[in-house]
Amino acid sequence: MSAPEQPGGGERLVGEVRAGRGGAMTDEVGVVTGDLTVATTVQADGLAAVTLQYTGAEEWYTLTGSPVDVPAEGLQHLHDTVLNKIRSGGEARSPR
Repeated sequence: MSAPEQPGGGERLVGEVRAGRGGAMTDEVGVVTGDLTVATTVQADGLAAVTLQYTGAEEWYTLTGSPVDVPAEGLQHLHDTVLNKIRSGGEARSPR
C-alpha cells in the first residue's frame, strides 16, 4: 500500500486504524470515520505531513494540523501518536 509521494520527501510510515467515535478531521472533507490508512511522511523542509484515506480508496486527505514538527522521539513516535489519536476519535487532529 503506498501513500502519496511528498516532493523531496523522505522517510514514510503507513498504518491502518479504525477511527474512534467522532473520527478524524481533514482539511479537504471534514470528519472521516471507519477504517482508515494513515501515512506520516518527512517532507524536504523537515516537517512531517500526515495524510489519510479510507482503507482501499485512492484519494488521500490531509489530517488537520499537518504538517507538524518531528518530535525528538522520532517519526515512529509521531506516527504511533497519530494512530492513537485517530483510534480515540473526537475529530482527531495532528499533534502539536
